[in-house]
Amino acid sequence: MGFHKPHAVCLPFPAQGHINPMFKLAILLHNRGFHITFTNTEYNHNRLLKSLGPTGLVGTSDFQFETIPDGLPPSDADTTQDVPSLFISTKYNCLAPFRQLLAKLNASSSSPPVTCIVSDAIMTFSVTAAHEIGVPVVCFRTTNACSFLCNKHVPLLIQKGLLPLKDANCLTNGFLDTSVDCIPGLKNIKLSHLPTFVRTTDVNDPLLNFVLGETEAASRASAMIFNTFDALEADALAALYPLCPPVYAIGPVHACVDQLPENSLKSMETNLWKQESDCLLWLDSRKPNSVVYVNFGSITTLTKQQVTEFARGLADSGKDFLWIIRSDSVVGGSSAISSLPSDFVAETKERGLISGWCPQEKVYMLGMGRWCGICRNVKRDEVEEIVREVVGGSKGKKMKNRAMEWKNKAEAAVGVHGSTFLNLEKLVKEVLLSKVDYVM
Repeated sequence: MGFHKPHAVCLPFPAQGHINPMFKLAILLHNRGFHITFTNTEYNHNRLLKSLGPTGLVGTSDFQFETIPDGLPPSDADTTQDVPSLFISTKYNCLAPFRQLLAKLNASSSSPPVTCIVSDAIMTFSVTAAHEIGVPVVCFRTTNACSFLCNKHVPLLIQKGLLPLKDANCLTNGFLDTSVDCIPGLKNIKLSHLPTFVRTTDVNDPLLNFVLGETEAASRASAMIFNTFDALEADALAALYPLCPPVYAIGPVHACVDQLPENSLKSMETNLWKQESDCLLWLDSRKPNSVVYVNFGSITTLTKQQVTEFARGLADSGKDFLWIIRSDSVVGGSSAISSLPSDFVAETKERGLISGWCPQEKVYMLGMGRWCGICRNVKRDEVEEIVREVVGGSKGKKMKNRAMEWKNKAEAAVGVHGSTFLNLEKLVKEVLLSKVDYVM
């Protein structure tokens, strides 16, 4: 085999919370001498161009963008796709076009042959494709190790009769408070702490079986990466070692990229919504540690009633807030702003800001991040109580102190000779370059 630059094809699952960390990981590999082909779905590629502008995805000679279809009906909508539909469609429709892309890349004279694949752990058709062309494939879990560990033990919970739920009453009668003590590496957990896809009464539930299938398929990869760091999930990672291919804790990936010198790739964005950066100026005008950051992420949808209850709770709390509410986040097609109570904006205009999307990592850097999730019919008095406690209560102070401790540990992990830094070096040498003669 001749000497050439290693070439990694990076394949994220087509959702915002998967694209961003995969892009950061691709930058880290590029910084270590890899030629990168970053592969989005056609739908998301077009959304990125709408958000970033026609030159937003112009890479470099050794960092290129490609696309494959997602198998869903064509659409020019600028909204989040239905995630369960994406699960099924990518699983059954993406292998063939991905094979074609790999063949095209290997036949190209403008790039080196593909030497490895780094795929989202949900896009496991990539494992089959990698085996076919004889290159290592690494599955990247953009979430934590604990959730994957839970997924691995769902068959055991089914065997023990804890899953599936006997009937819908189990969602409200306290059954979800049942302790789960059979998952090594996890302590003091209940059924309610497990990923929500397990909350089904049907053992043949499509989502349940999809996740279980992808969990097992990821175990056929050459290695797995988790977007975490050793100190944060030591027990869970240790429990995964005998159950998986080699495991590497490489995170937080955005903090790893922060350590790199400034360049055009580091400053490139991969946001599916146009960012509204004015919120950073507004945050700068607030007192430190005084703002509640509310963001339901890129796929959660709320009912109009949930929006109303949450808005009233924020208003009644009397606290400053930055609320990120996507244009497509309300069920039924109503606009986010029109779903707010009629007097809400006027009542909170001196202490609140509503934005459609924001530079999230820069908000996090200010130390004000608070992610809130809704899995039931939230009540305004509960929101008010929690906001007051988090911002000004003793529990909130303890939470902030604890968060700062973990922030410091995360910074140590991504620093030179930190655990994440060393794990990335090992991944490159032990897996990604294991079958290639290369020049860096």
